[in-house]
Amino acid sequence: MKYLLDTHALLWLIDDSPQLGNGIKDVFLNEDNTIFLSVASIWEIAIKKGGEKLQIPGTLSGFVADHVRGNKIDILPIELNHLYQLENLEFNHKDPFDRLIISQAIVEDIPVISKDKAFDDYPVGRIW
Repeated sequence: MKYLLDTHALLWLIDDSPQLGNGIKDVFLNEDNTIFLSVASIWEIAIKKGGEKLQIPGTLSGFVADHVRGNKIDILPIELNHLYQLENLEFNHKDPFDRLIISQAIVEDIPVISKDKAFDDYPVGRIW
């Protein structure tokens, strides 16, 4: 099965955070699953790192190489059809990164791994 990570889910996976439940860890461990990370999440991490809201060691490119590619997570690029889908979304959730992830999940028809219940206001599957 395919899944799309929300940014915090990636960060908790890397930190082996207890906030990431065992069921979600099982999703990562199942080699039959394909896990995607949106370019929007990498953009969000870059902004938070630059604004010192997020501490990650080294460079962003090193972070992606070590933690994203190292965990066999595929990068989901931002395509025009993902952006076009944004205009169809209700404006219930204002976070631009989450909105883009929601749009990608709708277009690609894949559930999102996220603790954020705001995703439930949209026609996407959310697992947690």
